[in-house]
Amino acid sequence: MKNNIERQQAIETLKGLLRPGDTVYTVLRHVSRSGMQQSIDTYVIRDNNPRWISSLVSKAIGARFDQKREAVIMGGCGMDMGFEIVYCLSNALFKEGFECPGETCGSNDHFNDRSEAMRRENFKGHMHTGDGGYALNQKWM
Repeated sequence: MKNNIERQQAIETLKGLLRPGDTVYTVLRHVSRSGMQQSIDTYVIRDNNPRWISSLVSKAIGARFDQKREAVIMGGCGMDMGFEIVYCLSNALFKEGFECPGETCGSNDHFNDRSEAMRRENFKGHMHTGDGGYALNQKWM
């Protein structure tokens, strides 16, 4: 029960910080010897300053938190785990869908449907539904 309350509080806090089209920056802090686990920091830029959000992100996506490195622990290999963190975060925040921000939109709708109606400049302000995982963008620092 406590974890669900903490998760909901983290999601609400992050919804106040992040909007569709925003970029979440990731920093690799540690890789296990086997390569199967990574500790990754997450930041968002606000007022030209980086804001550390790793603790909130770990709670929102249900991932373990590396106390020593103060980073989100992601298991697995063979894929971009920074992208995976942001995709999971975006899905947790915008699972009901999100309003297309236009130029900064990363929704797969723009790539999977190449019709004129789905072009970013024409779709801006309309709702993307189904996969909220693409509402946020990710960049490595």
